[in-house]
Amino acid sequence: MKLKSTDPEIYKLIKLEEKRQRETLQMIPSENIATPEVREALGTVLVNKYSEGYPGKRYYQGQEFSDDIERLAIERAKTLFDVPFANVQPYSGSPANTAVYFALLEPGDVIMGMELSSGGHLTHGHPKVTFSGRYFKSVQYTVEKNGSIDFIKLEELALKYKPKIIVSGFTAFPKIINFKKFGQIADKVGAWHLADISHIAGLVAGGVHPSPVPYAHVVTATTHKTLRGPRGAIILVTEKGLKKDPELGEKINKAIIPGLQGGPHNNTTAAIAICLKTAATTKFKKYAEQIVKNSQALALALKGYGFEMVSGGSENHLILIDLRNKKIDGWCAAWALEYAGIVVNRNTVPGETGSAFYPSGIRLGTPAITSRGMKEKEMKVIAGYFNECINIAIELIPQNISSSNKDAAKQARKAFKDAAQKDKAIKEIRIKVKKLCLKF
Repeated sequence: MKLKSTDPEIYKLIKLEEKRQRETLQMIPSENIATPEVREALGTVLVNKYSEGYPGKRYYQGQEFSDDIERLAIERAKTLFDVPFANVQPYSGSPANTAVYFALLEPGDVIMGMELSSGGHLTHGHPKVTFSGRYFKSVQYTVEKNGSIDFIKLEELALKYKPKIIVSGFTAFPKIINFKKFGQIADKVGAWHLADISHIAGLVAGGVHPSPVPYAHVVTATTHKTLRGPRGAIILVTEKGLKKDPELGEKINKAIIPGLQGGPHNNTTAAIAICLKTAATTKFKKYAEQIVKNSQALALALKGYGFEMVSGGSENHLILIDLRNKKIDGWCAAWALEYAGIVVNRNTVPGETGSAFYPSGIRLGTPAITSRGMKEKEMKVIAGYFNECINIAIELIPQNISSSNKDAAKQARKAFKDAAQKDKAIKEIRIKVKKLCLKF
């Protein structure tokens, strides 16, 4: 491998990251393990080519094969999700959502999305600090204490503020999404319905989550989560969308280029085409089914240890745990779990009493560990390790960790991290986790 000799520092770091992924449980629900075929395409000569524009309408010469690759990706996206239009050029999910706003909205228009602490995304109108929240008037809906959406309240909000676009699809919502009700409310107020299925695209493709296509005008999705593809995204326009505006597809294309991006990443486009082909197979359908089975089994096992599940459990690929009954916050839990080889992320929960950086919850999911071949049996084992680690971590929390004195609280958190990293019992869990991981 030439990299080893030309840049040994980067080579070493890559190898260390490979080792970390191999020996730990990768359980952040927005992460997955790209297939070997996807990784192979990403490292090809396609990275050398500039292809600004679209197939048959490029600004540069030498596009014969780049055009064919993108056409394949487009057709596979259209077939897989049963839509008449697809754009496969967005660099990732946030640019995809931004492109939809650029195509359909004017600065100052009202957008309506789920509040971040309820499970929404930054690009769904999070106020003040984001593009979507600063350049548009943002109206945010929330979930109830039980983690569900009250569609009567949502409709009242929509009728009051008359949003130009309503966004469905979330990043920390463990339930099945009722896209039909979102579509009905959007129709009632004359709004566009954007379904962001970045998290669940693979579940939709695999038939284990209802599709938004009959009810949304536009659908965005990342390809690197449950689709097991490269870090990229797609934008789909539905029949309903074209009925509302026959030029919608063209508006989306123009929003991507020249609106927001330059040339597409051709190696990524090829990798997207590959993952979309894979997602159409019977094998992938079984994989998607197993993701959900694993998530439900893990949630049930964790519930048995006294962990409070937001929404009561899981209906998709992710689990959201409210840790307040355990007297530990998400920050402490996430660090302790990482030292034990269980990689999750801290997350806000409905009725959040902490902050975004020190929230009350933990978010975890099963896509990556399912990709490794783990099943329900392993979920019970993982739940046991999870519970053991959290119980140890609770005993390590300094009394002044929630002090109003910022310096004292900062020192307490540092002391906690040091103690958790050195704790012998947590190290023993990590050994068991590593042993489990190396079987798959």
